[in-house]
Amino acid sequence: MGATRGFGVDIGGSGIKGCVVDLTAGKLDGERVRIATPTPSTPEAVAEVVGDIVTRFDWDGPVGVTLPAVIKKGTAKTAANIDKSWLEADAGALFTKRLGRDAGQVVVLNDADAAGMAEIRYGWPGDQDGVVVLLTFGTGIGSALFLDGKLVPNTEFGHLEIDGHDAETRAAASVKDEEGLSWEEWAARVTRYINGLENLIWPDLIIVGGGVSKKADKWLPMLDVRTKVVPAELRNDAGIVGAAVAATLAAES
Repeated sequence: MGATRGFGVDIGGSGIKGCVVDLTAGKLDGERVRIATPTPSTPEAVAEVVGDIVTRFDWDGPVGVTLPAVIKKGTAKTAANIDKSWLEADAGALFTKRLGRDAGQVVVLNDADAAGMAEIRYGWPGDQDGVVVLLTFGTGIGSALFLDGKLVPNTEFGHLEIDGHDAETRAAASVKDEEGLSWEEWAARVTRYINGLENLIWPDLIIVGGGVSKKADKWLPMLDVRTKVVPAELRNDAGIVGAAVAATLAAES
């Protein structure tokens, strides 16, 4: 990777975060900016926030943007935790226009895929071996799947049906807060979810990210699963870092 700095924006159901990224170290280069996700979170409203964040840093290079959606050739195919008007929206063209960039200077990708790319690139070398899953627990549950360090894009393991329910409606971090669950009660739900995932793909390692990864000591020991589970090393900054990596790689290709 030739560039030493990049820029990433991570769009979530509750907040939009962006920052310059040190691509050598795999960490934020300065303080990130976070702005609440607009309500309703329409493409136009979200694009305005993204434009505002990038402008605050006076950044004129390539930009990576994550969305909590399946992304195919820049187009959003799902919209689990953002406004439904994102469905079939050309997110790549939208952000490219709003940011005033040339074609190819803006890359849009799934938020969990971006976080996973960052963890695989900058995490422990052993994290790349075999079947590795990154799960982000936030407003919903995002997932990224890797085989020997290579991404299999757009997995939607947060929407597995567990006990008749969409998994993220029972085990997302937001559900813990909304229902006032204790760490033990929430960990039991996460256990049930991971058991279902284990029986489906038999991973060698699970990396957990999202805001709750900062408090991994409070709930990881309570999980009753057969797979090794570790907290994401980049914590909640992984999406920003991965987005910057993706944009820089695309610009250099």
